[in-house]
Parts: sequence; structure tokens; C-alpha cells
Amino acid sequence: MKKTLILLAMVIALMVLPFFINHGGEYAGSDNQAESQILAIAPHYQPWFQPLYEPASGEVESLLFTLQGSIGAAVIFYILGYMKGRQRDRKRS
Repeated sequence: MKKTLILLAMVIALMVLPFFINHGGEYAGSDNQAESQILAIAPHYQPWFQPLYEPASGEVESLLFTLQGSIGAAVIFYILGYMKGRQRDRKRS
């Protein structure tokens, strides 16, 4: 029980602390930062291919990114739950 409460407190701290820490930086995606660094190093660089789908706006892009992460998390936790259930069934047998 004590271990659960400590882990829960740590998760809550990880969720709340970023709202109070002001690092003075600007929020930007890593794709934008990578693109600017590539252009600074090699200004004549040409991408190898173009995206298959370009979202209409940043909000749609964020939605798709969140959806992708949610589906990935669901798959991972389903597999973990399935494995835990199999382990529990083996112990009962």
C-alpha cells in the first residue's frame, strides 16, 4: 500500500510540476528544431521524400499525434495485462 501511494504521489508530481517551472523557453516541436539545424549545417539539403499526408492545421496534427500515442499505449497495456493474466492463471493451476 505504501509503495502504491509513493508511486501515485510521484505521478501527480510529474503532472503538476511542469506548470510551475518556468524555463523561459518557447514551446516548439522537435521536427521544427531538427529542420532548422539541418538548414544551418547544410543549407542546400533536399529531403529524400515528401510526406504522404500533410494535415490541414496544427490542431489536426496534434490530434493525430495524440491518437497515435493513445493507440500505442493501449496495445502495450493490453499485452501487459494479457501476460499478467496468463501468469495469474498458471499460479492458480
